[in-house]
Amino acid sequence: MIIILQKLVAVVIGSLLLAIGINGFLVPHHLIDGGIIGIALILHYFFDFQTGVTMVILSIPLVLYAWLYQRTYFYSSIQGLLLSSVFIDWFSPLRTVFPVPIYVSAIMGGCIIGLGIGLMLRYETSTGGTELLAKFISNSSSLNIAIVIFIIDGLIVTAGSLTLGAQSFVFSCFTIMIIGIITSVLEISD
Repeated sequence: MIIILQKLVAVVIGSLLLAIGINGFLVPHHLIDGGIIGIALILHYFFDFQTGVTMVILSIPLVLYAWLYQRTYFYSSIQGLLLSSVFIDWFSPLRTVFPVPIYVSAIMGGCIIGLGIGLMLRYETSTGGTELLAKFISNSSSLNIAIVIFIIDGLIVTAGSLTLGAQSFVFSCFTIMIIGIITSVLEISD
């Protein structure tokens, strides 16, 4: 019971941090993250789609695959996916709250998002999305999951750079690097 409660608290706090980092720091400067969140942000910038709803829609094939073939991954990610999606859309008014330069947004957004993702991963939960895809690819091949995530994120940020421009690309890469460092530190420290 304590483990379930710890996971629930990690999902709530992690999702809250993710929503604050995305809305408060990435969106105002059209920065993107990797993964499903990055794709959802690109679609938000160009079509004004709600980021959270788009995340859920884009994750449906991965969630269905997890439900059918990898139930442990499904159960460990569905709450994070749904709660972070709701929080991201619910906290969209934060997009005008922190008027800071792009380099501060990249640093702060990366730190806050990294804390959220790292906290969730530490308690063996996540937001699903490309983390699930990376687990599936890693399990069916000899590739390390970190390399798979790096490749997927790199492809998404590169696609975003083609439409958002060089400045967004550079600072998005910086943000993703910070997210990776913070996530790794939280995941390995006890």
